[in-house]
Amino acid sequence: MANEDKKDFNAMLHDAKDMPKIQIITDQKSIEKYGGNHMYFAPPIDYDHVMKQVPYGKVITIGEIREYFARIHHADFTEPITAGIFVSIAAWASYQRTEDETPYWRTLKANGELNAKYPGGIEAQKEKLEAEGHTIIQKGRTQNKYKIFCERLSKGTF
Repeated sequence: MANEDKKDFNAMLHDAKDMPKIQIITDQKSIEKYGGNHMYFAPPIDYDHVMKQVPYGKVITIGEIREYFARIHHADFTEPITAGIFVSIAAWASYQRTEDETPYWRTLKANGELNAKYPGGIEAQKEKLEAEGHTIIQKGRTQNKYKIFCERLSKGTF
């Protein structure tokens, strides 16, 4: 995210707009890609709530959070773009607070990739995860892509 020091991420975290909601989609390509037409939109604070439940030494992916929301709200899938944005908002909101920390570094992108959009970028997330005993490996040839080698939460944990 750009200009993080000028944004109030805690206000963004608590701005639910018109969420939660389920929207019926009609685009056939999206229906085929996501396996249905009932798309759930979770508010940012819901992502923060789930992220706070990930215990020390465990991790979860944004996709697993999306699957959880879809399951409990009887939707086919959870909207993916806002999911990534709201996870980043939760991370930055926690970073801006002096208490009530959200262990955002335990929430990974797809396939266990670290998230460059978190406070301090990949290096800070890598450092926090290694401090919790995880092994981080470089993914591919680029120097800024890392993947975690660790135990994930089992599905149905929440």
